[in-house]
Amino acid sequence: MDRTCEEKATEHKSDEEDSDSTEVPSGIRDTPEDIILEAPANGLAFHPARDLLAAGDVDGDVFVFSYSCQEGENKELWSSGHHLKSCRAVVFSEDGQKLVTVSKDKAIHVLDVEQGRLERRISKAHGAPINSLLLVDKNILATGDDTGGIRLWDQRKEGPLMDMRQHEEYIADMALDPDKKLLLTASGDGCLGVFNIKRRRFELLSEPQSGDLTSVTIMKCGRKVACGSSEGTIYLFNWNGFGATSDRFALRAESIDCMVPVTDSLLCTGSTDGVIRAVNILPNRVVGSVGQHAGEPVEELALSHCGRFLASSGHDQRLKFWDMAQLQSVVVDDYRRRKKKGGPLKALSSKAWSTDDFFAGLREEEEKREDDSD
Repeated sequence: MDRTCEEKATEHKSDEEDSDSTEVPSGIRDTPEDIILEAPANGLAFHPARDLLAAGDVDGDVFVFSYSCQEGENKELWSSGHHLKSCRAVVFSEDGQKLVTVSKDKAIHVLDVEQGRLERRISKAHGAPINSLLLVDKNILATGDDTGGIRLWDQRKEGPLMDMRQHEEYIADMALDPDKKLLLTASGDGCLGVFNIKRRRFELLSEPQSGDLTSVTIMKCGRKVACGSSEGTIYLFNWNGFGATSDRFALRAESIDCMVPVTDSLLCTGSTDGVIRAVNILPNRVVGSVGQHAGEPVEELALSHCGRFLASSGHDQRLKFWDMAQLQSVVVDDYRRRKKKGGPLKALSSKAWSTDDFFAGLREEEEKREDDSD
């Protein structure tokens, strides 16, 4: 029987508390060891209940691994080479029994999680390479392609339920509101798209922003939408105010290639410079560095089902795990200290490096603790 990462976290914590009387077992790590692939992974997803991680690489191969904080216990459970070109995205079904993958070969594959058996293939699902994938519910999927096309699929039926093309460039990312009514799309044309998937209709496109919009996520209890861009800026939109941005702020990053929400106010970003940054939304601050891929671009991020681990894939062909315990407890208030130039980016995990990236509020939590101790 699989132990979840929550159970392992509890076990590890109790080991630390009992360290005076009992030695902590050797070989237990704070995070699972790196997983080394033969090619960079574009797609990355955690299982919704078990300690499993799926990855799809640029060669079209799909892998499912079991992971553990016990040294030497990461295992490849199976791999699939059914895609003819690069696998762009992977996602587990709600019940965790199926894995859905999309590819540059324009196909959608549905695989059995236990054995990796191909259960369904939708060939030529789009007229262009598929770039993004989103699970709507246990039956419905949304896909976006390289030419701006959006399609909605019911896995119980043949053919798409919805087929729209409003964007002029590739669909980089998609997000869904809690009511599963509005589909939000981030595109290479710099626009945020809004589609009503309940009524199968297009709503609007935002004003184009500078650079490609590479990622989109819903924050602040559904009141804000955050979009990352290829120029390293996060654009914020008010809910029901999608036409124009309400705020924006630039990270000291070459780009924002992927984002994942951690709490209602905190998210993590991956960049071309290899740094994974923790960012607070309203007040807008870079909190620190969660980890890095040693100068290699970060391709994708995913948060584990228990929230303890962040996984990242990079061009170094590694899947890395980062401990999110310290970040989960971070609170950023509205008080902004005087800007200090040249300060390092605070490390938020034992494996994260301090960097030279910095702007106002960066070391706020560290300074607060120092003030309290004085």
